[in-house]
Amino acid sequence: MRLVAVALGLLSLAACGSTPSSPAPDSAATARAAYFDTTGRTDIASGGVRMIPIKTPKGDFRVWTKRVGNNPRIKVLLLHGGPGATHEYFEAADSYFPAASVEYYYYDQLGSAFSDQPTDESLWDLPRFVDEVEQVRSALGLNQDNFFLLGQSWGGMLAIEYALKYQQNLKGLIISNMVSSIPAYNEYANTVLMPAMNQTVLAEIKALEAKKQYDSPRYMELLIPNFYAEHVLRRPPDQWPEPVTRGFAKLNRAIYVKMQGPSEMGAAGDLVNWDRTADLKNITVPTLTIGARFDTMDPNHMEMMAKAVPQGRYLYCINGSHLAMYDDQTTYFTGITSFLKDVDSGKF
Repeated sequence: MRLVAVALGLLSLAACGSTPSSPAPDSAATARAAYFDTTGRTDIASGGVRMIPIKTPKGDFRVWTKRVGNNPRIKVLLLHGGPGATHEYFEAADSYFPAASVEYYYYDQLGSAFSDQPTDESLWDLPRFVDEVEQVRSALGLNQDNFFLLGQSWGGMLAIEYALKYQQNLKGLIISNMVSSIPAYNEYANTVLMPAMNQTVLAEIKALEAKKQYDSPRYMELLIPNFYAEHVLRRPPDQWPEPVTRGFAKLNRAIYVKMQGPSEMGAAGDLVNWDRTADLKNITVPTLTIGARFDTMDPNHMEMMAKAVPQGRYLYCINGSHLAMYDDQTTYFTGITSFLKDVDSGKF
């Protein structure tokens, strides 16, 4: 009887000059298909990985990049911290960016894990790193119609410098967990963070630093539970996410100590006098700054930065520290994707 009823229904539709309607296309499925479509990409065989050739005053080298997804309007290049760290701690983005259709690029700067690692110290220079980012951008085909630069920590410093020189190539800028002044960073460490520490522990850390015993096991034994677990990633160190511990194990300390200093507890390296606060007004592209309550750097300073640029927005991670992409993850990634989409749609 059911078959008869169906047949009669179809005949009725035909008699009225109608045909059964086709199911509406699934727009979400279409978007997912486009996001994962690698047609025409030259990096298919490598899963999105490309070794980008770069030229430096000391010769030619290669740096590692990896693309995830496709979006002709939103492409984010990730600048990791350190200097001398790796892209790996950014892997939390895999849980958020694909769902938001964000195309993004992991990138190890020269001297970092998967890139070439020359030993000439003259290469560890801020202007040279800026030039490297521009070469990477050009090789990846990113431009002002789609290129967002996201720099975290040292990567934020690098992003500021890049914007001041090459902002004509940018669609938007994200400065994550980085103040615009190293003297301000050090002042915050000395006047706010260190006084809150166990002073006996702090004295022992300072004594080791005075002797330049940065490689002493005791140095990190003191720093990790007493400073890093409070202000870098607010979890017991044995519970840190695997991408963080994996990446930290590959830190190139030759670069890190030369440019940053021995630890995250303030800066003492070549960058110690860096200050671009007065130049923030010259960054005219839409800019998001991200601060966190427990960060190694003053979140109020990062809020000030958002007001100093002509087109700024501030994201505050109330539960976060320096790696707010882990200890205030939803706030962090929701805020970033909202910024990307608002800039792209013209709502910013």
